[in-house]
Amino acid sequence: MKLIRFGQAGKEKPGVQLENGKRIDITAFGQDYNEDFFGNDGIKRLREWLLQNEEKCPEISNEVRLGSPLVRPSKLICVGLNYAKHAEESGMDIPKEPVLFFKATSAIVGPNDDLIIPKNSKKTDWEVELAFVIGKKASYVSEEEAMNHIAGYVLHNDYSEREFQIERSGQWVKGKSCDTFAPLGPFIATKEEIKNPNNLNLWLKLNGEIKQNSNTSDFVFNIPILVSYISQFMTLLPGDVISTGTPFGVGMGLKPQRYLQPGDVVELGIEGLGVSKQVAKAYQKE
Repeated sequence: MKLIRFGQAGKEKPGVQLENGKRIDITAFGQDYNEDFFGNDGIKRLREWLLQNEEKCPEISNEVRLGSPLVRPSKLICVGLNYAKHAEESGMDIPKEPVLFFKATSAIVGPNDDLIIPKNSKKTDWEVELAFVIGKKASYVSEEEAMNHIAGYVLHNDYSEREFQIERSGQWVKGKSCDTFAPLGPFIATKEEIKNPNNLNLWLKLNGEIKQNSNTSDFVFNIPILVSYISQFMTLLPGDVISTGTPFGVGMGLKPQRYLQPGDVVELGIEGLGVSKQVAKAYQKE
């Protein structure tokens, strides 16, 4: 099942994208895709509800905006340097343990919303990433149990301002949390739709030119390891998003380096998780 949310920013409603690509409004189900939904068998309950009600659900036009496919989660946790070749291009050693940082959940936007280059930014960069959504509370779980705590998978562009991230006290969260820096979607694919998340092709284009083209098989730490590891340090709640890192090909790693400018078009996708597209715009005071 593919979970979507649609409509005006801040007023999104829940929907489902069917196997044939048709999108339907499931507002009548009575619950949005939030912590309570994921933590209380919402996917199972929705699947059962659709058996009786799918044909009654209004169709959603393809012209309607898609928002983030879940309500703002309690946490958006990212894993740094989790592809061997990306660590190499960054001039950093492959980490012995997962490198973790938070990204402000206020950065979350829809998959095709504009990227706003932050005020005073000089080095806004792109990062295609596989993210996953927690479906069951996780605390001190084993690697063997880890996959039982996942609800589904989602495409994420982990935009990063490298000067903020690296050159200003080395505090990554500052370079990761600007508004619009976390487009998610177009949909959450529930767990059974992705047979092996540790072997998915992913790519990113800048103005039509391929910049990132890799596979999650290049992970340093795979998904069961990440779930188990992170749960040793914090409780993961239903609806929390964990982003698994980016492969080689980011702007910082190019020679010469290339950063985003107003008018640039970024397109990205992951096998089985659809595509998204963002147009870079200059920051303007509201």
